[in-house]
Amino acid sequence: MRTRRFAILLLAGMILMGFCTQSYAQTRKDLLKENQKLRRTIDSLQRLLEDSEIELTDTSTSGDTINPGNIGFLNSELYENLSPEANQDSLLSIYYLQRQMATANLPAVEDVENANYTSNIPDEVYIENLKKMNSFISLPYNSVVKNYIILYTERMPKRAASMLGLASYYLPIFENIFDSYGLPKELAAMAIIESALNPFAVSSANAKGLWQFIYSAAKQYNLQVDSYIDERFDPEKSCDAAARFLKDSYTIFGDWALAISSYNCGPGNVNKAIKRAGSRDFWAIYPYLPKETRGYMPSFVGALYMLKYYQNYNIVPDKPTMPAHVDTFMIHKNLHFEQISEVIGIPVQELRELNPQYLRDIIPGDSKGMLLRLPYNYTAPFVDNEKTIYSYKDSIFFNPIVYSRYKSGDDSGATRIYHKVRKGQTLASIAKKYGVTVAQIKDWNNMSAKTKSVKTGRTLIIYRNAVSNPPRSSSSASSGSGSSSSKSNGSSAKSSGGAKYYTVKKGDTLYGIARKNNISLNELLKLNGLTAKSTIHAGKKLRVK
Repeated sequence: MRTRRFAILLLAGMILMGFCTQSYAQTRKDLLKENQKLRRTIDSLQRLLEDSEIELTDTSTSGDTINPGNIGFLNSELYENLSPEANQDSLLSIYYLQRQMATANLPAVEDVENANYTSNIPDEVYIENLKKMNSFISLPYNSVVKNYIILYTERMPKRAASMLGLASYYLPIFENIFDSYGLPKELAAMAIIESALNPFAVSSANAKGLWQFIYSAAKQYNLQVDSYIDERFDPEKSCDAAARFLKDSYTIFGDWALAISSYNCGPGNVNKAIKRAGSRDFWAIYPYLPKETRGYMPSFVGALYMLKYYQNYNIVPDKPTMPAHVDTFMIHKNLHFEQISEVIGIPVQELRELNPQYLRDIIPGDSKGMLLRLPYNYTAPFVDNEKTIYSYKDSIFFNPIVYSRYKSGDDSGATRIYHKVRKGQTLASIAKKYGVTVAQIKDWNNMSAKTKSVKTGRTLIIYRNAVSNPPRSSSSASSGSGSSSSKSNGSSAKSSGGAKYYTVKKGDTLYGIARKNNISLNELLKLNGLTAKSTIHAGKKLRVK
């Protein structure tokens, strides 16, 4: 519906611009004829606008301007724990606070709205403090707003400390994005209401991320959502989409209280409330808004108040531990987090926290360049070992069966797990642990059906909630193939002069040999001067180290 409305507005603007630029050489008769035609067109557009519940009345006021300025409405001490090197292109590792805030949902809107919170602070002080904030967005004050101010400043000190700690990192990033669109920087505080600054938040309506986009809205604002990537979890890209949504809403309503409320319930519901109230004043339409939306603007005021005056309430922001700086790399090949982790030593969990948009620990860089964020102390190791990282166990992490299933978006709802075999574990015990069958484990890992043991230290791919065995790929060993005479994977390989060789047996494949000896297929081919299409015969010796 929003697309239709803006198309109508755009068409009307183009028609009027065309009229204004007509040649002055036209005769009066021609101009009158053209004017009548334009009037008929505008009348038709007006009827369409009325059907879409849009009114064109200018509702802007002197106290509600889009000019962002540079008001510095946040308390400057919030930023003291940031390194001087930190900048807007960096995401900092603050995952312990994010997990702490995972359950920090605010009380239901209707509870706060109907509450009767009390405080020793007189109303006059609240009113004066709101004025001192000098916000470009008008900040009202009444009993509902007071409840939210008390909620944020007095009734949840631990959660407030955590949110303030997260705000010290996220809000400067968000302010920069809103400023780039010419929007008030105060809008950054909306993320506190949406997600309590937890980037992994998922609502009951399946809205996701810091800015809580549902799927349809995410696609409308060009956030990538597919089997590999969900940019709703990317703090910067989701905020950019939120900024564009709010810019559109302000264009419709010309009032920030209405635009902010529309972020929660949509412009259509705000328009319905306006028509029912017969007014565009926020507090006039307040009773007609959906219940979950009524407290949105008051909550926004409360969050801003906390950000500015938390010191007055002896709230000490949590200081997240974080690397001094994070560098951004453009990845142009498929890359798995565990490839990076195992080569340069960065924990996989830290990679996930810094790159939350990658759903399966895979960066699908082969289709287009994708961003990877790494802490500064891992930058040099990544650059020095980049080629090694890409080739490291690539035949494991990009198993043709597994990867084709991911690429098609068909993983049958299964959750992918990497299991490192420990001493004493068997295929049967591993299958029991994950509730799968031995046959499935063999199939997912290109193991021969006759394989009875598994080498300690080997990484196995496991799927929870998986369907029956998927069809084997052409690169897998054929039925009944494999080195059944081997006691364990790679046991037939022998060392000679520092090198390690494997004697090819009947039914072996290059891919299977690489897996048995814990190297990538590319490494095996390079060591032996082969290509993926090379033919091997039983008895041939291949170098595997």
